[in-house]
Amino acid sequence: MKVLIDTCVIIDVLQSREPFCESAQKLFMLAANRQFDGYITAKSVTDIYYLSHRSTHNDKESREILSKLFELFEVADTAGIDCRRAIPSPISDFEDAVMTETAIRINADCIVTRNECDYSKAAVTVFTTDDFVKKIEEENQI
Repeated sequence: MKVLIDTCVIIDVLQSREPFCESAQKLFMLAANRQFDGYITAKSVTDIYYLSHRSTHNDKESREILSKLFELFEVADTAGIDCRRAIPSPISDFEDAVMTETAIRINADCIVTRNECDYSKAAVTVFTTDDFVKKIEEENQI
C-alpha cells in the first residue's frame, strides 16, 4: 500500500505533540517494519527541516533527522503540475490541495493526516493517523 504522510504527522513525532504523538509513533514503527510504503513530499521535507531547525538551532542535527526520515519514507517530488492542479481544487487549504494532487499523481492509495476534515473534498482516500494504524494492525493482525 502506497501512503502519503502529511507533514503534521511527522511533526507530531518530532515535537512529541500530545495527544497525537502516540499514534504517529506507531505509524513510524509500522513504516520501519515495512507494513506499508510510506512517502513524504519534497515540499514537506523543507517544512520539516525548517521546523526542526527552529527547535534544535542545529543544522547538523536537523539534517540527521531528515536522514533518519529518509530511511523510513520515500520522497515524492512536489511537481509544478501538482501546484497548478491545486489552484481550482475544491480543497480550501492550498497546501492540502497540493498534497492531494501529489497523492493522485503518484498513485497513492491514501493520505494519512490528523487534519482529516481539511481533506473532506479530496479525490483520494484520507485516514486519520489513529484510523490508519488500526487498519494496518487489523489487516496484519498485529
